[in-house]
Amino acid sequence: LVLPIVAVVPAAFSAQSFIRLPPEAWSLRWWEAFAADQSWLRTLTTSLQVGLLTTLLSTLLGTAAALGMDRAGPRTKLLLGALFLGPVITPVIVLAVALYALARATGLVGSLTGLVLAHTMLALPYVVLNVGVSLGGLDRRLLLAAAGLGAGPWRVFRTVTLPLIAPGVIGGAVFAFVTSFDEVVLSIFLAGPTVKTLPVRIWEEIRVEYTPVVPVAATIMLALPLAAAVASR
Repeated sequence: LVLPIVAVVPAAFSAQSFIRLPPEAWSLRWWEAFAADQSWLRTLTTSLQVGLLTTLLSTLLGTAAALGMDRAGPRTKLLLGALFLGPVITPVIVLAVALYALARATGLVGSLTGLVLAHTMLALPYVVLNVGVSLGGLDRRLLLAAAGLGAGPWRVFRTVTLPLIAPGVIGGAVFAFVTSFDEVVLSIFLAGPTVKTLPVRIWEEIRVEYTPVVPVAATIMLALPLAAAVASR
């Protein structure tokens, strides 16, 4: 499973205009072609914008949702858990069709806002799950001790709860970014001529002509989430 994915990396450094593994000669010509093409750079910038905004929004909402579920009763927690897991269980193509109909009715097709909201819906469950695991291992006596020493609810959360659940928050944020940055099905339905992500551009490119510029873009798609995972560690 991993080897075919890793194979795109040497293909990105090939000197030929066709794909051959291993390359007969090594070159950066396709990286230069990628950097010189404004359409590729624009899609990369859009993917980064959507990914970062999705990460911020899903992390805030997911952390708040996990905190709320942690204080809810067993039945309510079970119901909310099923609700938040819905986007993970439902086939992406079904979500894409439904969201396209909704986005078209509200004028969000082809907009950055539409992509961010759709990607947030997909990324939210991963934040809720990661933060929920951290909350499950939280020692409640520390919260009671802080409150007993006079700290208010906000100070208890800021100085005790948040530092202790930070690994779950950071892990959820990384999952959210990777989910958004790699998403292609929803993006195909919701993207427009001026708002297009890198995976959508790759999809369009391989339908017409598969050149070594595509492995360059794919290598970037591999490198950024990997760097985010390493940074979270």
